Formats: sequence, C-alpha cells, structure tokens
Amino acid sequence: MSIAELFIRRPVMTTLVMLGILLFGVMGYRLLPVSDLPNVDFPTLQVSASLPGASPETMASSVATPLERQFSTIAGVDSMTSTSALGLTQITIQFALSRNIDAAAQDVQAAITAAQRQLPAGMPSPPTYQKVNPADQPILFMSLNSKTLPLSTVDEYAETMIAQRISTISGVAQVGVLGSQKFAVRVQLDPMLLASRGIGIDEVEKAVQQGNVNLPTGTLYGNHQAFTVESNGQLTNAEAYRPLIVAYRNGSPVRLQELGRVIDSVQNDKIASWFNQTRSIILAVLRQPGTNTVEVVDSIKKLLPTFRAQLPAGVNLNILYDRSESIRASVGDVKFTLLLTICLVVLVIFLFLRNLPATVIPSLALPMSIIGTFAAMYLLGYSLDNLSLMALTLSVGFVVDDAIVVLENIVRHTEEGEGVLQAALEGSREIGFTIVSMTLSLAAVFIPVLFMGGIMGRLFREFAVTIGVAILISGFVSLSLTPLLCSRFLRPPLKSC
Repeated sequence: MSIAELFIRRPVMTTLVMLGILLFGVMGYRLLPVSDLPNVDFPTLQVSASLPGASPETMASSVATPLERQFSTIAGVDSMTSTSALGLTQITIQFALSRNIDAAAQDVQAAITAAQRQLPAGMPSPPTYQKVNPADQPILFMSLNSKTLPLSTVDEYAETMIAQRISTISGVAQVGVLGSQKFAVRVQLDPMLLASRGIGIDEVEKAVQQGNVNLPTGTLYGNHQAFTVESNGQLTNAEAYRPLIVAYRNGSPVRLQELGRVIDSVQNDKIASWFNQTRSIILAVLRQPGTNTVEVVDSIKKLLPTFRAQLPAGVNLNILYDRSESIRASVGDVKFTLLLTICLVVLVIFLFLRNLPATVIPSLALPMSIIGTFAAMYLLGYSLDNLSLMALTLSVGFVVDDAIVVLENIVRHTEEGEGVLQAALEGSREIGFTIVSMTLSLAAVFIPVLFMGGIMGRLFREFAVTIGVAILISGFVSLSLTPLLCSRFLRPPLKSC
C-alpha cells in the first residue's frame, strides 16, 4: 500500500488531518510576533561604573583600564569598547554569536570581582552590568513638555507615573528617560570667599551631609505605648540649604549662602532634549526579545488617554516616533505581494488546464502549505517579518508543483479509460517516489543557508527554515489531500462518438 492510498481510502482521516493543519496554522498565525526583521540577539553586556566628580581621564585610567584588563581574559570576546565621561564609565563587551549570554554574564561578574581591588576606594558602589542588544532600537518615543511647569516637575511625572506604568506592560523590557531633569539643589562655591575664611571644600561637603539627614533617633517607652522618634532633617530646596552653618570663624557662624550661590537646579544640566523647539522629557520604550512589536505599541497607546487625564493641564504628552507604523506598512506590502502571487499562480493553472475542478485541486495545496507553515514557525520561535513572509512568497511557486505533477499523472490514467478512483490509486502510486524526491531535493537546496555563520547566517536562517518547511508540507499535502480530491471530484474526459 502506498502512502497516497492510505489517505484515498480513508477520507475522514484525511479530512481531520487537513483540518488539524489548518487549525494549528491559524492559531500559530495569531500568536506569531510581528517585527520587521528576525529576532537576532547579540550576546552583548554593558558594564557601568561611577565615581562622582572624577574627570574623564581619571575614569579612563583608574576605572576603565583595570576592568578592561580583566575582561580581556574572558573567552569568546569579539570586541570591547569603553566610553568615559565626567564621573561615569561604560564598557560594552560583545561576544561571539555562539557564546551563551548567561555564561558570559557570570564570567563578567567574576572579572568585576577580581578587578575590585584595583578600583578607587571612593566609588559609591561596585560596577554593574546589564544585558543589551545593540541591534534592538526603541519601538516608541514619547515626549512630555510644559510651558508653565519647570522641567524637573515634568521629569517627575515622566519617571514616577508614566515610565513605571509602561514598564509593567507585558512585552516591555525597559523605558529609558532621555534628557532627564531630576530635581537637585546645586551649590556653586566661590573660591575667593572660601580662601578668605580659610574654609576647605571638604568642610562644606561635610556640613551639607550632616545638615541633610533622615535617621532614627530612638524610642520613647511609656507605661502603655512606645513611640519611635525620628529626626527628619531632610532639606528639599535651595532656600532650606542657604542657612546651613559650615564653620565658625572668630566666634561667628559662616553660613553656606555666604560662600557662594545655592540654587534650585537639576542633577545633570549638560543634557537636554527638544520637541518642536520646546525643551521636553523624552521616553524611549524598548521591547523584550521575541515579543510582538505591534501588540506592545497598541497596549501602550491604550494607556495614553489615562495618562493625559492624570497629568496636569499644562503638561503635553505626544508621540514622537512609532516603529509599529513602518512595520505595519512593510508587512502589509509583503502580505499583499503574497496574496497577489497566489492569485497569479492559480490563474496560470486555470489558463493551461481550462478545467475548474482540475484548477481548484492543486490550488488547495497553496493555502494548506502556507497556513501549516505558520504553526511550525510558532513552534520554532520565529516571527512574522519581512524575511519569513518573503520566504512564503517565494515558496508559492514550489508548493504547487508537486500537486500539479500528481494531478497530471492521475488525469493521464483517466484519459486511458480507467475509473477516477483507480486512476487516483495508480497515478499517485506511480508518482509517489518522484514527489518525495522532488520535495527533498527542493528543501535540500536551502540547507547550506543554515550553516552560514555570522550575523547574515542568523538573519537568513529563519528564511531558509520557513521555505523548507513550506516545501515539506506541500509534499505531504500532494500525497494526501490532492489524490483524495482527485478520486472524489475529478471528472473523466468525455469520449467522442
């Protein structure tokens, strides 16, 4: 018994198998993430270290160099770059694509621990690292600005209300704040005034730290109750800092306001961002790998009316850039091309066969193969992107060939006078091995793409697997559904008198 005979003599089983392929394919299509390109995660780690007040030269020599020496001993490092600024150093380590990112993170943590002894003692915290993907760009940019409120107030709304709420949405990896303007009190000391009173900067720093504390003082115990006493000496604005006593000279207190300017400012006044020539706070939303970009953006947009209702009337919330719009447009164009290709293939089959049942039977292999491929794509963790849809578009010409060959051989047997059922059995049996060899040979053409290395290999791996799966499914459909439909709906040619 041939493979096709099993499906021809059991039409109920064949129908259930085809319905199963359709069902799982539709479910896989609905669950597939939508993106512009396949998800390629570069094993990259970014190490950050801070030393407030240190110059870029000091950060490069005292912080970056010891860390780089340790990181260079880690196996699988492809490239390493460092950037040093005022009080901050960032080192980006990119590993080979074959390197496991979790194992690399453990090696980086061990290297940081080994370099700890060589780092300056005044660092407020040890260096930290995080996993980053340099190829992953923000999917959404939003701006907040106000013509009446200070930027520090707008920044507080952006970071405490909007950014934290968006971070809880499924699929959102991180919400970055560009042009951050966190409120801070800035003390600008005059060297001449310090020298005239014989006061050093360290005395001013110590006085500010001691005058701005929030520590538990103790507990008052009574007969029936106990009270916790706290000394709330936290200062929140420049006006509260100005009367601080820094030192005593000649029996008189020297206050902070006598040594320079104390103003309400921001933590970093060297960064800024604009929207329509207006100073703004920009929020950049990054998605998690493998998530649906369009779905994540839609979830964020549903919250925008709630955000606008909770914000003060003077704060404007606008969308600067929406990556999902270009993804929708490009994926929509490829989908249209795919549908147009299917229609053209069916039209060409009809023009040559001039028979409606003979046109419909091989044409059904097209949707069955493409829809069934969606299920395999979901199981493999692929996405619905330009490359995978291009693979399906190119496979349209391949998946219909097998069904046409089976149909032609069955029609030849009917023209020789055999019954439709017998012609389907004999024709599919004769051509079965040919169909298997054709299918395997077509799928084998794309096997070398799977062994491509580097970034291009990662990108085109999804393309090769998608088109290979579509060809294999089309071979199965040609040996199961096509012979069954021929045995039931194909009509023998009319004999002339």
